[in-house]
Amino acid sequence: MSETQDSNTQPEENFEEMLASSFDFSYTPPRRGEIREATILQIDEREIIVDLGAKQDGIVPSQDLERMDDAFRESLATGASVPVYVVNPRDQNENLIVSINMGLQRYDWEKARELLSSQDAVDVKVSGYNKGGALVRWNRLEGFIPSSHLVSTNLSVDRKEAMTQLIGNTLGVKVIEVDQDRRRLIFSEREAQREWRARRKAKLLAELNVGDVVNGVVTGLRDFGAFVNIGGADGLIHVSELAWHRVDHPRDILHIGEEIEVYVLNLDRQTNRIALSRKRLLSDPWDDAQYRYHEGQLVEGYVTNVVDFGAFVALEDGLEGLLHLSEMGDGALKEPYSYVQKGDHLSLRISHLEPEKRRVGFTQRWGTELGEDGEDQARGVNASGDDAAAEAKTGEEAPTNEVAPDVDDAPVDVSEAD
Repeated sequence: MSETQDSNTQPEENFEEMLASSFDFSYTPPRRGEIREATILQIDEREIIVDLGAKQDGIVPSQDLERMDDAFRESLATGASVPVYVVNPRDQNENLIVSINMGLQRYDWEKARELLSSQDAVDVKVSGYNKGGALVRWNRLEGFIPSSHLVSTNLSVDRKEAMTQLIGNTLGVKVIEVDQDRRRLIFSEREAQREWRARRKAKLLAELNVGDVVNGVVTGLRDFGAFVNIGGADGLIHVSELAWHRVDHPRDILHIGEEIEVYVLNLDRQTNRIALSRKRLLSDPWDDAQYRYHEGQLVEGYVTNVVDFGAFVALEDGLEGLLHLSEMGDGALKEPYSYVQKGDHLSLRISHLEPEKRRVGFTQRWGTELGEDGEDQARGVNASGDDAAAEAKTGEEAPTNEVAPDVDDAPVDVSEAD
């Protein structure tokens, strides 16, 4: 090829390179809903002009400026980088309309996803409600708390009034669902409260010791015991630790909201469980039973339970024992249910007393009346409980399960209700 030909082809090659370089094939025009990084070019009172790498500059309209926090709007400066959301790639005036507010929401969605993973609690402000629950604001996003996840209001009374009073309140919540594509952000106040209680209980467990005596408020009554709030966390008094006598249900001796003193019976720091006792702070009727009672003594008691072989009777101080079927009335009864019922108050005599075994037996066959001189007139038994009492006929001996259950110091297995 000659030098002349080389000189003719070189301008053609340079022109092709210049033509190719004039086109950026990686460029894509802005699309509605897209978020891009932009640089602030100009800030006016009514609008902000930004460069987002498009063929034309973007405009942030006055409506978007009005939605900004005053502090954030004042912090914006020429040359600053901000995320913008493409609202309209070309409006009726051929303008590219973008939103800084909607662009910033991208960071809030990312933070919401982080909160969903970490399960950290955040504060939200109630802005309204619908039939499903409460509408809330968190940063620049709108969220929702289903009614089933609200705990700050009682919806069973007057739902509309309760939800109206909730507007403007700040609630501690946890994120339970994030769907940016559907703009769905769901919170739960119940989950946040549950975590707060767990942390409060762990802190309380670290401060408490077995044997401590603390004040509490009864918060719940179940068949198996009573829940008592002690300093922000609930502990359980098992039904066997409510009193020295038999308790069929905690509601028989306690009511919700009652303030009581409790004894810390057991602490399980691995499961965050606190076992409490009420009876450990009450006088044990067996401690001095041998000095206050004797065989043949006339006493008053009330029936706590009726079984096939007799009835369990508790004295006023909680001392409980068995009135065997053979010791009821004249001793000729075939079954006890037609003779006594739970709650009946009876006059009866102590037939045998074994404080070391925490056992006491009762009888009505020795007579339950007082003589004219006011002293006991038991058949073959005097009021002093001397040898005549030991020789008196006691009838058929009751089965070994006749007496009140032993109340020893064995730990109680408890579990907290949700």
